[in-house]
Amino acid sequence: MPALAIDIGTYTIKAIQADGGKKPRIRRVIEVFNSTGLAVPTDDAVQEKLKSILKAVIENNKFTIDDVRLALPETVVSTKVIEVLPLTDAELASAIGWQAERHIPIPPEELSLEYQVLYRPGKDEKTPMKVLLVGVRKSIIERYVGMFHQIGVEPTVVETQILSVIRALQIGAEDPPTLSVHFGASSIIMAIVDHQQLKFVVNQMMGSQILTKTLEKTVNIDASQAEQYKRAYGLDPAQFEGKIKAALLPQINELVAQIKKAVQFYGSQVTQNVVKRIVLSGGACQLPGFVQYVTEQLSMEVLVSSPFSATEGTVPENINHPGMTVCVGLLMRES
Repeated sequence: MPALAIDIGTYTIKAIQADGGKKPRIRRVIEVFNSTGLAVPTDDAVQEKLKSILKAVIENNKFTIDDVRLALPETVVSTKVIEVLPLTDAELASAIGWQAERHIPIPPEELSLEYQVLYRPGKDEKTPMKVLLVGVRKSIIERYVGMFHQIGVEPTVVETQILSVIRALQIGAEDPPTLSVHFGASSIIMAIVDHQQLKFVVNQMMGSQILTKTLEKTVNIDASQAEQYKRAYGLDPAQFEGKIKAALLPQINELVAQIKKAVQFYGSQVTQNVVKRIVLSGGACQLPGFVQYVTEQLSMEVLVSSPFSATEGTVPENINHPGMTVCVGLLMRES
């Protein structure tokens, strides 16, 4: 039975229909403009607009909806990797509410909480277990999932974007400690994976839309033209007399500073395993000259996500491959 993965971004909505599994067979890939500019509806008016877009996406592409998988935007999610003394599943279930109160900044009565054991030490090991906490306000998840219910869709999976990204990247046990940087329109999600374990997650509200707004003000052009110039010229000094690069660099340098901070923080916590490579994903990492600039500034290996390398089937050439990382990760999830 084919699965349908949907990733709602503030700039575009991505969807892939495929036979799910570790090596999904792609049937159809689409990306459409999100005219609301929001990934999660904030009121009834926005919800109606998003519903119309989603309904059109499903109907126009003749998508089947028996197995629909959704990624919650990281902007509405609070994610934390915590360490606790080794506990049984029953003990952890009893203690998790108290741990959430300490680490998730959402009142208990408003919190919808999921958790996952990332690492449980052996009986003779004296190391703590690691648990991933994922919290979101009940009102947000109800509105988000309810929007799909209203168009006749019953989601089978709802998870955070970063879990989908990490799954799609397929970071193996033999790979070096890796920083995943998912560069979207409204946010940047950074996560460190070491020995196939998620160690650290942080979300920064500084996506590529900030670059567009910077161009509007600095070069004095409208939003549509700024978006076009950003995508066409990026950090290429030979284009537009280098004015676009000059305008974008302050924000890009701030992003690089945040990446350095994440790498340094992890290095201070785990001195024997420093981050040795970075993998970029998200549509915004296709900005011309971006990968080269980040590589020069960080002096380490920088790769770009290639999610379809782990799939079968035909993918349209004009699709932004790194931007589809979340959808592919959803499709790779085992039921």
